[in-house]
Amino acid sequence: MSEHTPTNRSRVLGTETEFGIAAKDNSSADPVTGSIAVIGHYTGLPAPGAIWDYEHENPLLDARGFVVDGERDCPNPDYNRQLNKVLANGGRLYVDGAHPEYSTPECSTPREVVAFERAGERILAQSLREMARVRGGEQYVLYKNNSDGKGNSYGYHENYLVSRAVPFETIARVLIPFLVTRPIFAGAGKVGAENQTAPAEYQISQRADFFECLLDLNTMVKRPIINTRDEPHAEHAKFRRLHVIVGDANMAEVSTYLKVGTLDIVLELLEAGAKLPSVELDEPVRVFKQVSRDLDMKETLKLAGGRPTTAVAVQRAYLNAAVSFYAANGLDPSTQDILRRWETVLDALDRDPRLLVQQLDWVAKRHMIESYMDRKGCGWDDPRIKLMDLQYHDVRPDRGLFYTLERGDHIERIVGETEIQRAEFTPPPGTRAYFRGRCASKFAKALYGASWTSVLFDVGNATIKKVPLMDPHRGTQALTGGLLDTVDSVDALIEKLKA
Repeated sequence: MSEHTPTNRSRVLGTETEFGIAAKDNSSADPVTGSIAVIGHYTGLPAPGAIWDYEHENPLLDARGFVVDGERDCPNPDYNRQLNKVLANGGRLYVDGAHPEYSTPECSTPREVVAFERAGERILAQSLREMARVRGGEQYVLYKNNSDGKGNSYGYHENYLVSRAVPFETIARVLIPFLVTRPIFAGAGKVGAENQTAPAEYQISQRADFFECLLDLNTMVKRPIINTRDEPHAEHAKFRRLHVIVGDANMAEVSTYLKVGTLDIVLELLEAGAKLPSVELDEPVRVFKQVSRDLDMKETLKLAGGRPTTAVAVQRAYLNAAVSFYAANGLDPSTQDILRRWETVLDALDRDPRLLVQQLDWVAKRHMIESYMDRKGCGWDDPRIKLMDLQYHDVRPDRGLFYTLERGDHIERIVGETEIQRAEFTPPPGTRAYFRGRCASKFAKALYGASWTSVLFDVGNATIKKVPLMDPHRGTQALTGGLLDTVDSVDALIEKLKA
């Protein structure tokens, strides 16, 4: 690659957010029924009767080269329709276990991820409002967080399309130190400790207490720092989907932006064969919890050889590697912005984390709670403090404490209101999500179903036509926008695609 030639920043990115659900009335305490009801009340669905196509999904494939024993869960069509909703933006609204879950469509930039994730918050809040209107009052509350405070954690997963040419063992080795220390800017903040871990009044990460091993396929028990699921939702020979389960669900846009953007950069360096830090932490699972409790960024972390380091120093090593790489290879404005913010945040964390009260979730939440405690003369063990922790993540705009900060201009924004509103109904232009979302809206009556790798049309006479989308870089606006603008029927679309 020639000097100062911008690199190709076209990685496919996306996130999945499980929302905590709480019944306001104990008689409505079944979270599965509640979750189905919540997503069923979203009024923005283009094709409410579409199914989700599970054909190319197998969560039992392990990246280490084997298949784990178990059964794939493929619900019957009627139940499938209750559990899954295909969105106009190309994403998915569904029930996973006992939680409503929202998946962004496949995005091309960290900024897009922020916008589409924020759109997901709006979608769930709208669902609650419509459900309350229809049923004559609120029955459930939703939280964009990762813990119910009673020992149960639910997930937030990031997905990054990576070349299969990069060995999985290399990915794991490089990413473990990065992911263990990333909460210093990507943590959502948490009151107390869970999962029989060391006591803490307040910590940085909501998820750290729940991770127990380095590598595994599980996401609900024996949670690993590196998830080994090998389910690419794309051509298996070309791609792997890195399924990251250690991150917190963020409210603050800067935290989400850096969380996704910095890992995107590290993966680009990996794929390019660039020089990356050689960091091996002693007992990474223990260090993960140690980092989460280091509110002043002064804790010494132990490397495998016994030498000391800090979480900021580990992150700075990855940043320096990226700066060196892009100095020789050029960079686009998006990458330049992430690098600038990454450096600024690390510098502030080194000086005083409280300087980031308008950027990072864990700092903003801590400041809000400590200000309340000062006014009320109470301590961390006061029940109202646990409630504030939860209310920070309430998706109702008039109730969520994060939204109170946002309305008061106390939180820095990455995306504007127009971007978020557009992201609810308009798919991102640079991935196959564009084709999926446009088809869901334009041919809603004929849409039988969809998945990450297909769109299914009911063309009559009990015939289902499948349009495959195995390459996430195809189905873009540039490739299919003109076609979709000109055809007026599914039959015409299919004929054009054949041609």
